[in-house]
Amino acid sequence: MAAFLYRLGRLAFRRRWYVVLVWVAVLGGVGFASAAASELPDDTGSMPGIEAQNALALMRQRFPGNVERATARVVFVVPAGEKVTDAGNRAIIDGLVGEVSRGGQVAGVVSPFQARAVNEDGSTAYATVTYAAASGDLTDATKDHLRAAVDRARAAGLTVDVGGPVLASEPEVGGLSELVGVALAALVLLITFGSLAAAGLPLVTAVLGVGVSMLTIFTVGGVFGLSATSSTLASMLGLAVGIDYALFVVSRYREERAKGHPPQEAAGLAVGTAGSAVVFAGLTVIVALAGLAVAGIPAAGKMGVAAAGAVVVAVLIALTLVPALLGFWPDAVLARRVRTGGTRKEADNAGTRWARFVLRRPVLVLLGSVVSLAVLAVPVADLQLGMPGDEAKSTATTERRAYDELADGFGPGFNGPLTIVVDAQGAGDPRVAVRTIAAKIAGTPGVVSVSPARFNPAGDTALFTATPSTAPTSEQTKDVVRIIRGERPATSGTGATFLVTGTTAVNIDVARKVQDALIPYLAIVLGLAFLLLLVIFRSVIVPLKAVFGFLLSVLASLGAVVAVFQWGWGAGLIGLQQTGPIISMMPIVLVGMIFGLAMDYEVFLVTRMREAYIHGESAGQAVVTGFRHSARVVVAAALIMIAVFSGFVGADLPMIKMIGFSLAAAVLFDAFVVRMALVPALLALLGRRAWSLPRWLDRLLPRVDVEGEALSRTWPPASRYAADPPRVSS
Repeated sequence: MAAFLYRLGRLAFRRRWYVVLVWVAVLGGVGFASAAASELPDDTGSMPGIEAQNALALMRQRFPGNVERATARVVFVVPAGEKVTDAGNRAIIDGLVGEVSRGGQVAGVVSPFQARAVNEDGSTAYATVTYAAASGDLTDATKDHLRAAVDRARAAGLTVDVGGPVLASEPEVGGLSELVGVALAALVLLITFGSLAAAGLPLVTAVLGVGVSMLTIFTVGGVFGLSATSSTLASMLGLAVGIDYALFVVSRYREERAKGHPPQEAAGLAVGTAGSAVVFAGLTVIVALAGLAVAGIPAAGKMGVAAAGAVVVAVLIALTLVPALLGFWPDAVLARRVRTGGTRKEADNAGTRWARFVLRRPVLVLLGSVVSLAVLAVPVADLQLGMPGDEAKSTATTERRAYDELADGFGPGFNGPLTIVVDAQGAGDPRVAVRTIAAKIAGTPGVVSVSPARFNPAGDTALFTATPSTAPTSEQTKDVVRIIRGERPATSGTGATFLVTGTTAVNIDVARKVQDALIPYLAIVLGLAFLLLLVIFRSVIVPLKAVFGFLLSVLASLGAVVAVFQWGWGAGLIGLQQTGPIISMMPIVLVGMIFGLAMDYEVFLVTRMREAYIHGESAGQAVVTGFRHSARVVVAAALIMIAVFSGFVGADLPMIKMIGFSLAAAVLFDAFVVRMALVPALLALLGRRAWSLPRWLDRLLPRVDVEGEALSRTWPPASRYAADPPRVSS
């Protein structure tokens, strides 16, 4: 591996023009293809194997053409002391209903007075607008017509808002906060390298990689169903790892140049050593993210595959484009003392001093690390999964205001009705069977009302809604759904059966399926981590330590997410409008991403320790040497990732906001607590035993040269170039 990458680095350095032209051609090619591609589809809650999804499939089969239609709920709130039934207010509402009914793509409008959609005190009412197309197919003219009618009713003195997806604002991904994150990453690079060129090169290559990845997703997204969330996740991870991987290669290049190697040789050695770590770190990220595709959750699988593709591009750029660009400016990335003819000094730095501190007090550092992460993980015990709806949006949006107005006027459960699909094909009298089932569900504790049933043309299937007394995301609503489904045996005598669906039921079922898949997926990821690190480090203890640290990082970051997004601690600091359950898919996506990022730091840091150990240093001194060479770069890489991920906390999409926060927290915990404290403390306590491997296992495992040991045996050391040290090509 190291020898091959060494030759690749030298080749890219030597044939730099060809490498740059190839990447420019790739960028242009996918850009041209994306221009002709269809838009990315919207996120979908489709989840095979759950009852709510089966019910939707039955509805599509028995009620063709009705399931996919867009609907809007126009909510009216009158001033205090008035009622919607007052003549003036009624005239305004009737006028809006008539105007909206004449709009394009409108299939029908039901007046609140026709449907008795007025609350008890007469302060709130709503009209239902049904369109002849899905919400994604509505034209701008159709939406503008609805907005104009609403504005005229508002001007007449009523409070009017529109619930549902028809007028929902398009969420912004990151905006200014994302740019601030990139700017902070640039500042970290500049402080780390002390050179504009060295700081700018990782940024340029990472942005190019994200461009290639995003344009590729736009090209194939319509075919494979990759949504806007998938593309955002790919850009987030691609930017972070793209900067980090280039950072490690450039840092090693500077180190080799400072030792006296000429530019082309240094580029080859940098790609052969740091590049090997990049390959295996990237491989762990790719495998973990791609593994989401087999977790049985389609949306998470698509997000994982898109993000894994972005990581593949980041790895390829680090191995080819970075050494090629170093060939154009071989000395611009060097430290000033090297450019002026100075030599590299193996002086103590902050990493060395920290490592020696840990070696003197390993038990104290180990206990402090474990206890602090365990305390942060405590909130996980209260983890509640769900899918936030309009209640999680900003109060500046009309859909959030409509949600609150309906909850105030009709009760918290009004925004999350349960749709009951009754299959009465086996019933003697379908209408009697449906009435029996509806009466049974109406008597269920927690159900406040049941709507009249609506039959399909064949008369063998019926739909009605059951409105719970509690909010859609509350635990009590989950209990109501469970109780209703448990009543099926009691109604089996009718010859009919029923399924429970609707947005609330779908979210409950998705959350349950994710919970069922999380533990097996976590076990697979932990097992994979152990096997990969067993091959890389040829040690049993080091992989076990890494798996233990990874588990602590996951639990601590999930605990932080629960504390902020569910309990509301510090929610205002990140612009969180509403607390509630954690988005269902977030934990399993987070596990895959944290696994990859944690293995990044494990490979980059511990590889340098093992490199020193196999070259003859004692176990304790190897820890110090590893920190001397890698601590500053690992800290810089972690700060860059934290900055990039924090930039996505400003997103309007709740999933992206939550993932950005959780990944920033995970990198903080993993890099600074686990890898910089727990890892050296354990290695100090274990000594030589940490690097031991049973002989029988040593014979079975394949040999992978991540540390570049083959390079030190095959290629000459820097002393060969002592006659001309250290030469600056400019």
